[in-house]
Amino acid sequence: MRKGRAGLRGQLYHVTAVTHDRRPAFQGFEAATAACRAIHAHTRAGDLEALCWVLMPDHLHLLARLECNDLSVAVGYLKARVAHEVNEACGSAPPLWGRGFHDHALRGDENTLVVARYIVANPLRAGLVGSVRFYPYWYAAWL
Repeated sequence: MRKGRAGLRGQLYHVTAVTHDRRPAFQGFEAATAACRAIHAHTRAGDLEALCWVLMPDHLHLLARLECNDLSVAVGYLKARVAHEVNEACGSAPPLWGRGFHDHALRGDENTLVVARYIVANPLRAGLVGSVRFYPYWYAAWL
């Protein structure tokens, strides 16, 4: 995460955040469901409006509209909320998230639904399930 990373209010971003040392912190049911509750709650009331997301065992993909002017702050708050909820549900743990995150601002000519399908299909591409309908840790505003 770069200090002072600016963002554009209203811009769509595909954000990827990984766990500390790529540890599969969300592999267990308790941690994954606590993280999902936190992501859902934060992206409804926080600085990000989620269009879709998928929580993988060691990372999060999120397609969201930025509701403030600082992407670093918005993602930092989301990661902090998820860490707090996971630690509450599972007990104290080593650092949950790795430093920083990767982001891609969608251009005007990029199809939002194509990006959303790419995000939601991550568990399928990773070989975790045979169909995305069998993977429980995702959300899409269109469904």
